Amino acid sequence: MSTVNPQPLWRPDPERIAQARVTKFQAWASARYGAPADGGYPALHRWSVDELDTFWEAVTEWFDVRFSTPCARVLGDRSMPGAQWFPGATLNYAEHALRAAATRADEPALLHVDETHEPRPVTWAELRGQVGSLAAELRALGVRPGDRVSGYLPNIPQAVVALLATAAVGAVWTSCAPDFGARSVLDRFQQVEPVVLFTVDGYRYGGKEHDRRETVAELRRELPTLRAVVHIPLLGTDAPEGALNWSDLTEADTEPVFEQVPFDHPLWVLYSSGTTGLPKAIVQSQGGILVEHLKQLGLHCDLGPEDRFFWYTSTGWMMWNFLVSGLLTGTTVVLYDGSPGYPDTGAQWRIAARTGATLFGTSAAYVMACRKAGVHPARDADLSRVRCVATTGSPLPPDGFRWLHDEVRDDLWIASVSGGTDVCSCFAGGVPTLPVHIGELQAPALGTDLQSWDPHGDPVIDEVGELVVTNPMPSMPIRFWNDPDGSRYHDSYFDMYPGVWRHGDWITVTSRGSVIIHGRSDSTLNRQGVRMGSADIYEAVERLPEIKESLVIGVEQPDGGYWMPLFVHLAPGATLDDDLLTRIKRTIRDQLSPRHVPDEVIEVPAVPHTLTGKRIEVPVKRLLQGTPLDKAVNAGSIDDVSLLHFYEDLARKRR
Repeated sequence: MSTVNPQPLWRPDPERIAQARVTKFQAWASARYGAPADGGYPALHRWSVDELDTFWEAVTEWFDVRFSTPCARVLGDRSMPGAQWFPGATLNYAEHALRAAATRADEPALLHVDETHEPRPVTWAELRGQVGSLAAELRALGVRPGDRVSGYLPNIPQAVVALLATAAVGAVWTSCAPDFGARSVLDRFQQVEPVVLFTVDGYRYGGKEHDRRETVAELRRELPTLRAVVHIPLLGTDAPEGALNWSDLTEADTEPVFEQVPFDHPLWVLYSSGTTGLPKAIVQSQGGILVEHLKQLGLHCDLGPEDRFFWYTSTGWMMWNFLVSGLLTGTTVVLYDGSPGYPDTGAQWRIAARTGATLFGTSAAYVMACRKAGVHPARDADLSRVRCVATTGSPLPPDGFRWLHDEVRDDLWIASVSGGTDVCSCFAGGVPTLPVHIGELQAPALGTDLQSWDPHGDPVIDEVGELVVTNPMPSMPIRFWNDPDGSRYHDSYFDMYPGVWRHGDWITVTSRGSVIIHGRSDSTLNRQGVRMGSADIYEAVERLPEIKESLVIGVEQPDGGYWMPLFVHLAPGATLDDDLLTRIKRTIRDQLSPRHVPDEVIEVPAVPHTLTGKRIEVPVKRLLQGTPLDKAVNAGSIDDVSLLHFYEDLARKRR
């Protein structure tokens, strides 16, 4: 893609720039902390990475972060991994998330929407009261700071209450969506040994009810550390034997007690996709998430008390945690539980209209699906309050930018963003004061020294390279669970460039300061923003006796689509007939996730490996994207190079 100076698709007008919170922050930080008064966002960004300690101190003061014990300094140790943020400080994330209740008790903190599309409010007072009641009950159950509390829940208000009550106690939250199969959930929860499990009896999706009681029973059997199970009757069933009723734990309307914990105390555990084994259990801190999300939501997303924040997500994706953090800015958060395309493809736009969303976040895949289906959002719904449409999950293709501009509004701020579960935030994305160029992210985030590096560790401009971050971010993992010596954490991000975070994305940083994302440089499967590793697929599929070995690849398409073929090497005498195809897809749907059922199942003569026996996923992905064989793989590292010609030929036929 050319990175010369094209005309932008959109420019913010002078009034919008003047009113943006990042503009006001820059003027204030200039007067108080010596930030540059002139030069706009580029100058502010340069200052934020050059004066990292000062920038983050300014963020905590601007957003009135309430330290119950002050810090000794902002950054005790800058090394990566292992940076020490705000040593000595104590605080509580949930206390900040609920403080708008003091001044706006009767206004909605949450708007809950299901497939009926009828918004139901939960006021700030109601949310605070339920969190207080549940936190007291958790303490009565013996939950203490550092204990793990898990949720097998859809995107409903009860999930937000459970997360905030867990944080108020100083316990550690972790969640999976109820469309995950038992094995996927256990691969995650068994690592962290939760003491409480919040669960629904089922969920509604696509106009149908999905009973999950058998899965819940399996989770209870396989999680021996559970002291309590809390039943939320979404489908109206009675609590199973030995489970507690949600309503009994949340009816007291108790003033919450917020445990004051160290800045680096664990807040939650998120999970990687598990490409090379069990998913990584990523631990992020109360303070790190608090300050990173205040910066990202308050300055980059430009959210405040008058806003309504809707992002289509599930509790199994980091964007749910990010969405809940909208409460930190006093914003009303919209929770949608259901299919993104029910009863038709345009459904999310109508939800944005019904809820008065000012920032609507979705996936690039959804935007492209709307374009393909001929949806006309502005014609069919009142989107006058939507100031920004943000997309993530995969890069938004140029046609997606043009479609949003043409079909929503020509003065729409389009924020394509990119980050990761690993930091639960954005490395690059939206800036309300900068122009939008087609196919590009506006800029790296404040405090994030984002660069594109070649294999030698040299920064490149206007060339494709590895996404790296050369200074610490507060929301980087404090550790992985069950990684006592830190080796797995180190090897995940710091192995290629010691002391520098390598994320696993191919990017271009343009000479204009914008960023272009080219997709993953590893083999993570990213479907609708939900990431899963190939190892999960292999484990499930290869239990079938007909499958000798398999190889699954996720390929970003030029039109914004995502092609996920599964290649199977069959056992002697087996045939890839309709029956086997059905069983392969059913196995993945039932045991793992319906989102990760492959688009095609293709028989291959054998699966290629490295000389040490590892399946070669990234080179095959590159071949399927059209990379020549000699540039896609080092032939000397492959057990049988001739096997790669199959994928070369397949790529040629698909062009």
